[in-house]
Amino acid sequence: MLIFTEKEKESLKPIYNFSKAKKVKLYLVGGALRDLILGRNKDNPDFDFCLKRSAISFGRVLAKKLKAGFVVLDEEHAACRLVKKIEGKYYTFDFTDFRAPTLEKDLLHRDFTINSMALALGDVFSNKDLNTLIIDPYSGREDLKNKIIRATHKNSFKEDPLRILRAFSFSCMLGFVLNKETKLLVNKDKQKIGSVSSERIRDELFKVFDSNQAYAALVTLDKLKILEMIFPEIKPMRKIGQGPYHHLDVWQHTLETLRQFETLLGVVNKDVQIKEYLDEQISSLRKRSSLIKFACILHDVGKPKAMRREKKKIIFHGHERIGLGITRIICRRLKLSNDECHCLERIVLWHLRPGYLAGNLKPTERAIFRYFRDTGIDALAVLLLSLADQRATKGPLTTALSRRNHEKTVKALINRLLKKKDEKKLVRFLSGFDIMRKFKLPASPLIGKVLSELEEAQAVGKIKNKTEAFGLAARIIKKRK
Repeated sequence: MLIFTEKEKESLKPIYNFSKAKKVKLYLVGGALRDLILGRNKDNPDFDFCLKRSAISFGRVLAKKLKAGFVVLDEEHAACRLVKKIEGKYYTFDFTDFRAPTLEKDLLHRDFTINSMALALGDVFSNKDLNTLIIDPYSGREDLKNKIIRATHKNSFKEDPLRILRAFSFSCMLGFVLNKETKLLVNKDKQKIGSVSSERIRDELFKVFDSNQAYAALVTLDKLKILEMIFPEIKPMRKIGQGPYHHLDVWQHTLETLRQFETLLGVVNKDVQIKEYLDEQISSLRKRSSLIKFACILHDVGKPKAMRREKKKIIFHGHERIGLGITRIICRRLKLSNDECHCLERIVLWHLRPGYLAGNLKPTERAIFRYFRDTGIDALAVLLLSLADQRATKGPLTTALSRRNHEKTVKALINRLLKKKDEKKLVRFLSGFDIMRKFKLPASPLIGKVLSELEEAQAVGKIKNKTEAFGLAARIIKKRK
C-alpha cells in the first residue's frame, strides 16, 4: 500500500487546510510522488504543487500564515518557493501555475515521465492506497519500474534546455538510463544549453557530483560535446601529451583522476573521521566530496597555458598557479560561495605538494608543518586528490617504486592529520605584543613574519621555551632589518 508517512502528512496538512479555506484545488506533482513510489527519503524534504492560477499570490499569503520564508522563482511562469524549518529539517514547498488549460496538458510540459505524475492534495489524507489515485497519463510509473529517463514531450528540451543536464543528474541519482529517443533529443537540442544561467547549470552539475556516478555522466556529456559548452577551458586540454610519466593526454588524465577518486571514496568512507569530513556541507547543501570531484576536473586546467618544450621534454612548470587563476574565473562564473571558491583554489594551488613530499625518502618535519599550514582545512582534500591523481598516472617512467612511495607518504600524512585533530592546539610561547614590547617595535608586517617563523620553529622542536623563542626572534629581526 502506497501512503505518505504521518510526519509527511503533518507537514502537508496546514497547506491542505489553507487551500480548502481558499477553495483552491492543489495538486502534488513531480519529485515527491516519484520518491514515494521509489521509497526514497530526503534529509531535507521538498514538495512541488501546481494550481490553475495565481500561484505566487497564493504562496505569498500561505508563507505569512505558516511563518515560512518566501521567494519568487520565476515571475513569467508564476513559480514561487516557501522554506520552513520543521523539527530540525528544512522543508521546501514550490508552487506553480498550470502551463496549459488542463492538468493533463500541464503534466505534458514537465521534463520527464517519471516527474509527470500528479495527486490531488486532499487524497494524501484519504488513507487509501495512493497507487489507485495517482494521475499518470504518460506512464511514469512504468518508466520508474523499468529505470528509464524519458522526455515527456519532443519539445521538452526546447522549453527548458537545463533539462538536458537534469536528464544526467537524474540518471546519476537514481541509477536510471536515458531511453534512445531522449538521447536523440539531447543531441539535437544540446546547443541550447548556452542560454541557461550559470547558477542553474551549477546546481545540476553538483547533483551529478553528489552521486557516485559522476565519472560515467561526465564521460557521456563529454562525448556529446556538452561539457565543453559549459566549460570552454576543457577544449585546450585535449590532445596535449604529457611525456613519459603519463599515459593519457591532459584531458583524459583529468577524467581518469575523477574515476580514481570515486573509486577511492568507496574505501576511505569506511573511516568515520574521513567520512564526516567529506560529508561536511560547505555551502547551499553542497558537500566537500562534491567539491573535490570538481577539483579533479580543475586540477590541471592550467597545463595548456603552462606547456613548454625544453630539450625535447614537455614541461608544465607553474601550471598550478595558472590553474588557480582559471579556477577563480570559473568559480565567479558559477557564482560559488567564498568558502567553496577558497576550497577549490587551495586544492588546485597545492595539489602537487604531496608529490614533492613523496619525492624525498623521508619528508622533514619543517616540510610537513608547512604543508599543513599552507593547505589548512583542505589538507585532507589535497591528499585524497593527490592519491587519485597519482593512480591516474601510468606512463612508462612512473615506476612501481615511486608509486609505492607516493602512497606510503600520503597515507602517513593522512594518519598524522587525523591524529592531529585530537591533539591540543599549539600555544605560542610569544604573542605579537611580547615581541613589540621586548624589541621596542611598532605594529607592522614584520611582527607577523616573526610570529610565523616562531610557530614553525616551535612545531618542529627547534625552540622549546620562551627564552629560546626570544633568542630566535632577535635573530630573525636582525636578519630582516
